Amino acid sequence: MATVDKYPMLAEGHAELMATLRNLKEVERPKNVEDIETARAHGDLSENAEYHAAKERQGHIEAQVMELEDKLARAVVIDPTTLSGDKVVFGATVGLLDEDDKPVTYQIVGQTEADAKRGRISYSSPLGRALIGRRLDEEVEVTTPSGDKYYTIAKVEFI
Repeated sequence: MATVDKYPMLAEGHAELMATLRNLKEVERPKNVEDIETARAHGDLSENAEYHAAKERQGHIEAQVMELEDKLARAVVIDPTTLSGDKVVFGATVGLLDEDDKPVTYQIVGQTEADAKRGRISYSSPLGRALIGRRLDEEVEVTTPSGDKYYTIAKVEFI
């Protein structure tokens, strides 16, 4: 049975998914159709590697299109600037102090938007799950593959 879970994301992430979907439909799909037609013109399809590769690529494109359309249909776009408070929720930018009082900052985002190098972690990541619902000055313990980590929430912003 299919789930109808909502898919939270920021406006930026929604726009990126829309751009990817548009590229697949307007660029990749037509190019692949041309590739299939070109390969088909080469004759015998049973031993035509170009044809089979293009057909396989067509299947990948269609699967990606379906996945993106599903995510976008279930998307709940959240604007963090409309939120406030001292509680960590989706979209919040959280300033943390680690065990050595070294500051780190993360924004809680959707799964497709996560990029730890840019300071964006998914709400479903171990740290994201540990932070959601916590308040300013609370201590958070996170179990990671490299061991337990401890943080103190120093700042909660909605920017």
